Amino acid sequence: MKSILSIFAFVLLSACTSQYPNQQVTGKQFPNISGASLEQSIVTIPSDFKADKTLLLIGYKQDSQFDIDRWLIGLDMAGVALPTYELPTIAGMAPRMFSTFIDSGMRKGIPKELWGGVITIYKDGEAVQKFTGNQSPNNARVVLINSSGEILYFYDRGFSVDALNKLKASIE
Repeated sequence: MKSILSIFAFVLLSACTSQYPNQQVTGKQFPNISGASLEQSIVTIPSDFKADKTLLLIGYKQDSQFDIDRWLIGLDMAGVALPTYELPTIAGMAPRMFSTFIDSGMRKGIPKELWGGVITIYKDGEAVQKFTGNQSPNNARVVLINSSGEILYFYDRGFSVDALNKLKASIE
């Protein structure tokens, strides 16, 4: 049991090992990446998303979930309805080695009907972190893309009502 806890602690501590300065990526093309949903379907982003607009809530650490949950609640309360995906994005070789263990833990805490909306990014985790920056890793990266993957809105400073209203304006 001690060794499992030690491994898990190592994985969590190594999730954001390289520091990349935060970037402003609005207007840029979202990088081509792939991951697996908790339903175990391989998803290629952005090409698998065909909707006019899709919202990505990217988290770099387990603590990002708090910010992602605030965004999800705010979106629901504001009546925003568009395809929305959570992307736990974990860089490094150690997390990839324990991806089955990590994903299994996430499945235990997420209702099965929501598994398709959670796409874990391991192999391309560092590329995404480098693209957006990973300073303040507890903050979600909120990325609105169009059907061709162009970033229409980007925010990385933690949930705020003002940011939600600006996101809504970008959606409409």
